Amino acid sequence: MSEYKLELTTGDWHNAGTWDHIYVTLFGTQGQSERTELDNFGIDFKTGTTGNYTLKSKSSLGKLLLVKVEKDPFFVPLEDEWYFSKVVVTTPEGDVLLFPCYRWISRGELVELRGGRALKVFEEELPLLIEHRKNEMILKKSFYQWKNLAEGLPHHSDFNKTSELPAEVRFSKSKLTESDDTNKMIGLELKFKGLLGSIETWESLEEMKGIFWCKKTAMSEYVAEHWKEDDFYGYQFLNGVNPNGIKRCSALPKNFPVTEVMVKPFLEEGSSLQEEMKNGNIFLLDQKKMDGIAPRVYNGQPLHVTAGLCLFYLNPENKLMPIAIQLHQQPSEQNPIFLPSDPEVDWLLAKMFIKNADAMDHQSVHHLMNTHFLAEAYAVATLRSFSAIHPLHKLLFPHFRYTLYVNTRVRNGLSGPDGALSISSLGYDGVTELMRRTLSEITYSSLCLPENITARGLESIPNFYYRDDGLKLWDIINSFVKAVVEYYYPSDSEVCKDTDLQEWIGEIFTHGFLGNKASGFPEGFHTVEEVIKFITMVIFTVTAQHAAVNNGQFDYMSWMPNGTLLLRKPPPTIKGKSSMDTMLEALPNVDETIKFAAQFLVLSEKYEDTVPMGTYPEERFDEPVLRQMIKEFQAELSLLSEAIAKRNLHLEIPYPYLNPAEIENSITV
Repeated sequence: MSEYKLELTTGDWHNAGTWDHIYVTLFGTQGQSERTELDNFGIDFKTGTTGNYTLKSKSSLGKLLLVKVEKDPFFVPLEDEWYFSKVVVTTPEGDVLLFPCYRWISRGELVELRGGRALKVFEEELPLLIEHRKNEMILKKSFYQWKNLAEGLPHHSDFNKTSELPAEVRFSKSKLTESDDTNKMIGLELKFKGLLGSIETWESLEEMKGIFWCKKTAMSEYVAEHWKEDDFYGYQFLNGVNPNGIKRCSALPKNFPVTEVMVKPFLEEGSSLQEEMKNGNIFLLDQKKMDGIAPRVYNGQPLHVTAGLCLFYLNPENKLMPIAIQLHQQPSEQNPIFLPSDPEVDWLLAKMFIKNADAMDHQSVHHLMNTHFLAEAYAVATLRSFSAIHPLHKLLFPHFRYTLYVNTRVRNGLSGPDGALSISSLGYDGVTELMRRTLSEITYSSLCLPENITARGLESIPNFYYRDDGLKLWDIINSFVKAVVEYYYPSDSEVCKDTDLQEWIGEIFTHGFLGNKASGFPEGFHTVEEVIKFITMVIFTVTAQHAAVNNGQFDYMSWMPNGTLLLRKPPPTIKGKSSMDTMLEALPNVDETIKFAAQFLVLSEKYEDTVPMGTYPEERFDEPVLRQMIKEFQAELSLLSEAIAKRNLHLEIPYPYLNPAEIENSITV
């Protein structure tokens, strides 16, 4: 008799264990074992435990290829799902093979697991494994199908409800409970205060500070105190939730007739606008892509969305100061250029309308579309194109943890017809059009941070912590990806031969970027370097970029005057006619304010069920060299984390959002 030693691990998730019967069958090059129940004395398959079992076969099975695991009902009448992590098999010949699973198994379900070294499709030789891989991919393509949310937007998975999602991409029970409890507690607090449903206008800015009793951060309180200050306003376009808009300005747009006389008082004494532009100290935010989008109808009247222009000056104290604002693209008497020397409320309102447009651009484009929606395109393509044994599936799958579940929720929540974006100034249709316009003009280089920073001329602007931390993270990710990809693809010919890899990038190009050849996104891969760059971009997007645009939302946006998605009144057209009452009437009413703030709180909340960036608790790679690469990746991230934490101790306004310790390994919220 040949004996196979099995170490079978049950996950440590809440209620991960099972009372059901578990059976195992081994398949090798020289045959298969009997179907054997795994049963030790006492309770098997308890949460967070590893059970040791012996499976006997009449003779050696040869090289071990597959492990089939089946789950049959015990006497418990209700569904008894089991989170099966992995099984490690020691063969009679002394080989130790890892067979990873890491998913929930339902009653009556079976899984067939591949073990050993990751393999590309053209490396398969054995008929059993070739057939297994073929059947696996047929099943995956039937599970994960493409669907179009709206014309001109990235395609997404064909799941209408979270209950339809396969077990491998669902929330854990603990994550679902924690997420639902957070929403309930926020709702209860707001109901208790009597704020939900109130259509009253806020009587004062001070009254707005009492939305939440306990849900405050040091940063949210700082914002509430300093939001009016011009230097803090400028700072946010570098290090706030949307550091993606401004660029260096070497010549004013013809439709933005700012004169030397207008801005001379705000420049260094003896300098001029032309001189400061020549010196690289003038920057521009141009919201022209929003021009002409029809706003939402509110109380029977269309709201107002300003596709404005804002000019910034980097002063000798290295502070980025707004010095001129025009709220519409075409200059006219009814579209004056606002200046810091104008009446206080006029200048504040001008800044608020710029931030209103920026908030909608941030939430719909830079947060939802460029991270959530594109991440889903990368994830669906990965699930459809790669077998679980493929090296790039092993590398990428942990970076899509919970993403399909979150996005299915998002389509029915934040970005849906009844979500927070639907009550923004643009409304659901307007936000959809903004995303559509942006995707039609998006470029590959704009999603690659080093090229993005260079294209916007922001290589040397000081105190730009998003850039500083982001570029270091990009380099660390790139080094890790380079090591992994070059290990499995030692030559360009290996890239060209991998039909799964070519299918993957083809699906992303077609369904993520809608086949737009002008975008510069690859339709296929020809070199190892091309693969490294693209995968670096994917991992950076779902980790660092999402953290940068998501994690500070409550900090910066829960105080509505600092960046509201909704302004209810038209912008000023004549200077000197606005008052504080004008501002309060323009801001969202009580119910709208608390809905926005609650949404930002949910998005920024820290949850217990998280996997920090670079952490791979699921053992998917069996090769020791890959495990060493992961350790080196984690070490580099740890060093950066320490450096950022140390720097932040000396900053008046810390920038923690790209500290690797604060970044999740995937988009989970």
